[in-house]
Amino acid sequence: MPPEYRAVFEQWSPPLLLTAATLIAAIVYTCGWFAIRKTRSYLFPTWRLAAFLLGLGTIWLSIASPLDGFADVLLSAHMVEHLLLISFVPPLLLLGFPIVPILRGLPHGVAVHLVAPFIRSKFLRRTGHFLTTPLVAWLAMNLIFLGWHIPAAYDFALEHERWHDFEHICFLGSAILFWWPIIQPWPSRVHHAGWIMLLYLASADIVNTALSAFLAFCDRPIYSYYLRQPNPFQISPMTDQIAGAVIMWVVGSLIFLVPVILIAVNLLQPQKLSRS
Repeated sequence: MPPEYRAVFEQWSPPLLLTAATLIAAIVYTCGWFAIRKTRSYLFPTWRLAAFLLGLGTIWLSIASPLDGFADVLLSAHMVEHLLLISFVPPLLLLGFPIVPILRGLPHGVAVHLVAPFIRSKFLRRTGHFLTTPLVAWLAMNLIFLGWHIPAAYDFALEHERWHDFEHICFLGSAILFWWPIIQPWPSRVHHAGWIMLLYLASADIVNTALSAFLAFCDRPIYSYYLRQPNPFQISPMTDQIAGAVIMWVVGSLIFLVPVILIAVNLLQPQKLSRS
């Protein structure tokens, strides 16, 4: 292994709190999944369990594995980290229909005395419904996405570890709101028109494409942090910026456009049946 790579791995140590939280979440969900599968097996096939656990594993990979060390010195690695948190983790978690399995997996006393009062709160339920309406969810994710990529905010987060953690929370939380109207995890009962979801996803892809294109075609490095910090990989900041922009552009667009295609095909099915 090249010495610069070895240095990253040697400096890395798994964060105990996040690792423990990930394992606990996996155990709670798995116990709840087995419990609810006894009565609703058609709603909880094995692939939902796999999706949720893969989502948790991707959280750990993005911010608790050595990838986080690479993200401290390479913009391209940082973009991969952001992409995992925004585009991969939320759909995987929501495809697991996590609400009921987590409730069923919690100890009875915790579920009844600590969690149930929040679930019964009309204010919190209205707030959750408001935050997951398409307009609010779209604005939340895209404004947070753009806001943290403003050079001053981006550099500040990298220079201050706690703010960097808060940035990750912002990305993950807003992305879960964004993907909620698309996946609508059970027992969610709100259904949005398919054409609205097409516009919803396509317009988010335009935002991602605009930022990616700006970073790719700009004639100078945007983030001064990478100019001030030594780069052990001997990659120029401009080359690194272009690589990060291409990753965000290509992979990010695919994440938005694949659901667009699936929704469009689904919308066309009734028309095909009526013509046949």
